[in-house]
Amino acid sequence: MIYFTPGPSQLYPTVAGHIQTALANDICAISHRSTAYKNLHQHTVEMLRALLNIPDTHQILFFASATEIWERLIQNCVSQQSVHFVNGSFSERFFSIAQELQRPCSKIEADWGEGFLYEEKKWDRAIDLLNFTHNESSTGVMQPLSVVYEYAAANPDALVSLDVVSSIPSAEVDFEKIDATYFSVQKGFGLPAGLGVLIVSVRVLQKAISLENQGISTGSYHRFSQMWKKATQFQTVETPNMLGIYLLGKVSEDMLNKGIDKIRTETREKAARIERFFHEKGNYSFYVKNKDFRSPTVITVDTLRPSAETIDFFKQKGCIIGDGYERNKGKQIRIANFPTHSLEDVVDLLG
Repeated sequence: MIYFTPGPSQLYPTVAGHIQTALANDICAISHRSTAYKNLHQHTVEMLRALLNIPDTHQILFFASATEIWERLIQNCVSQQSVHFVNGSFSERFFSIAQELQRPCSKIEADWGEGFLYEEKKWDRAIDLLNFTHNESSTGVMQPLSVVYEYAAANPDALVSLDVVSSIPSAEVDFEKIDATYFSVQKGFGLPAGLGVLIVSVRVLQKAISLENQGISTGSYHRFSQMWKKATQFQTVETPNMLGIYLLGKVSEDMLNKGIDKIRTETREKAARIERFFHEKGNYSFYVKNKDFRSPTVITVDTLRPSAETIDFFKQKGCIIGDGYERNKGKQIRIANFPTHSLEDVVDLLG
């Protein structure tokens, strides 16, 4: 089977071999305070920096998931207000986490299937954190980064966070304009779930320290001030997912060797083929009507008949695709288009 599900998705082709190497070299048994682990950690950080063009001004922190990162961002960055741009289930969930943590928050909403254009906004109190979802996995909407950058420029005192869970590494992010960029590895990197990655600017560190100095709780072990300090030593505050970090470094190196420009070009080509296929079929229509907001990495299609029929059709061909999410379950299909999905895989899917 080939998994075109939006996450977890198909493993990257080299993962099985890297797991065997990790087991042979006792990667899962080494001390997280050892030189061997520090070298492993450093390799992963260096490969990610090279692959995604992450500047030295930003630090790379490891968590259990992107869901955990939502909590840590609110705890470490918000005292006055977080503003959430909500247009789907995952961006809504981030907002609800801010509410559950009882930090001041507000949201700007767009209909599911729609993205945001820049509008001058005035808020009744200062903003600590502006939160955007680059690729809303529940709907297949990709928010233009140019709009995110406009909001960042218009609100220079606010930190800006960006969810790239289902768009990285195909997305090309200007990290100089974003303070906190985060993802989980089970989608675009084609890895086993269980590792979240947060790329943060020094402004995030400064905000976290400021909150601590004000006597505001920023968490316990996962305070950014402590995590940043350990990260400068290529370590973590507790025993981490060493296998996950090792695999992320190896797959990032594989992608770097292949070439990130080639990966991005292939992503666009595969997306065009998938779109053309469904455009020519009579029983389907694209959920995201505006092409400017249509994701090339999670392609979402409305089905006239129950989606289970289409899912079963592709399953008979050896391909597992995703159902619609929450309110759209049973009415849509979602097809992932990540670097792990080769052009040959897409040909098999559509053939």
